[in-house]
Amino acid sequence: MSTDPAARPGRLGVGVVGAGRVGAVLGSALRAAGHTVVGASGVSEESRERIATMLPGVPVLEVPQVVERAELVLLAVPDDALAPLVAGLGDTGAWQTGQLVVHTSGAAGAAVLEPARLAGAIPLAIHPAMTFTGTSLDLARLTGCTFAVTGPAAVQPIGQALVVEIGGEPVVVPEEARGLYHAALAHGANHLVVLVAQAAQALREAGIATPGRVLAPLLGAALESSTRAADVVGDGPGAITALTGPVSRGDVGTVERHLGVLADLAARTGATDVPAAYTALASGATRRALASHRIGDDAASALLDVLERARASAQRRASGG
Repeated sequence: MSTDPAARPGRLGVGVVGAGRVGAVLGSALRAAGHTVVGASGVSEESRERIATMLPGVPVLEVPQVVERAELVLLAVPDDALAPLVAGLGDTGAWQTGQLVVHTSGAAGAAVLEPARLAGAIPLAIHPAMTFTGTSLDLARLTGCTFAVTGPAAVQPIGQALVVEIGGEPVVVPEEARGLYHAALAHGANHLVVLVAQAAQALREAGIATPGRVLAPLLGAALESSTRAADVVGDGPGAITALTGPVSRGDVGTVERHLGVLADLAARTGATDVPAAYTALASGATRRALASHRIGDDAASALLDVLERARASAQRRASGG
């Protein structure tokens, strides 16, 4: 395998280690791009079913057999399992000179692949900024999806070419920034899911039978506006031009009423995470509204006072005080 920056990956024999939601889909996408999937490993029944569905005809093998057959090894395993797996395969001499070793963990860079690199393999970390169902529905989502590529400068073009081949858009993320990159994605995507679930619960308690239908157009518009603004207004707490609602207006009375009804919700249902999340996010929104000059010092101070009192009161209740 050439590491010339101008080189393209060519047609490769791909081995998928970990046919979970990500591995099976990316293996299928690489196959559709003209590569050959030579083997896949899957421990659970679900993984084996994904191999049969997403990678029909591909043999189910043990991990060492997959690595032995592959020119490109795709490691799509849980974050905590990645380093021990790479090291263990290194101890047994499984890695091969010139072999591409690509992992899909967002939290780790290429350094976790050091045992493979020392054996002469080419290390790359390629992470899709996307959620996966593990079905063919995911293949369309890869088109235009951003993939973070991390690796030695000389081989980054290989990772970028692989991403382009499956329809994605590569962006180089430095090794030292990989943790922050992944924290940002997890904070945005995972906590958005929690936020929607909390809002839906409150709406159901308010008598709305179909909270998703109520939330979809509102949250869709808010998400579109805020992500568009994120690309044009720069960084920092002042970059929040899409913010609407009572905090952006400095409407202390409305925020105080929200805190009251959410505290009642928590008392009735045990959903103490809802007012806690509202308080934390409203505090962040207040500081960003102030930094962006949406509200003044007096309004921000009043809002933060109300929110701090609510937080302290909830803490006292939780401790039995």
